[in-house]
Amino acid sequence: MKANWPTYDGVLLDLIIDYLTYVFIPAFALFNSGLLPGWTGWLAIIVITYGSVIYFVDTRMKTKDYSFAGFPACWNMFILVMFALKPGEGVILFSVIALTVAMFTNLKFIHPTRTKRWRNVSLPIALAWTFFAGWAAWVDFHPASWAHWGLVVTSLYLTFAGIAQQIIPERPKRIA
Repeated sequence: MKANWPTYDGVLLDLIIDYLTYVFIPAFALFNSGLLPGWTGWLAIIVITYGSVIYFVDTRMKTKDYSFAGFPACWNMFILVMFALKPGEGVILFSVIALTVAMFTNLKFIHPTRTKRWRNVSLPIALAWTFFAGWAAWVDFHPASWAHWGLVVTSLYLTFAGIAQQIIPERPKRIA
């Protein structure tokens, strides 16, 4: 963009697009889905959108190893899993609040393609998550679909891999 359209900021445009696709549209979809009726839906949409806008402007959101410091506001993934699993209101609302709080912690969340450590496992798991999400949507989030278990397992890995990396020390590299 700097060469072809120098008066426009490509980084800012990317953040706006990311906010719309990862945060605003998924939050609205959750609100409109009926999974959180009444005040719980309003609370969730406010917590998600406000917490995420504050997270997006934090210059410390990315770590040196290209992971994220705090939950990376991937509400699109979370809400798709909620559509598939359809847990109760309390579980969804608690999860929304917990993940919003997690955005402002030093807990590490991997970027499946950019975080080098464990990438040989993380990238296939992220691709598997995409497959399971697509399959779940294809079968209209039918509760008996096997894709639900795939979403649960891959989501747990993607959620906790970075935290595990913080706990498990990296092995020193061998010098040949």
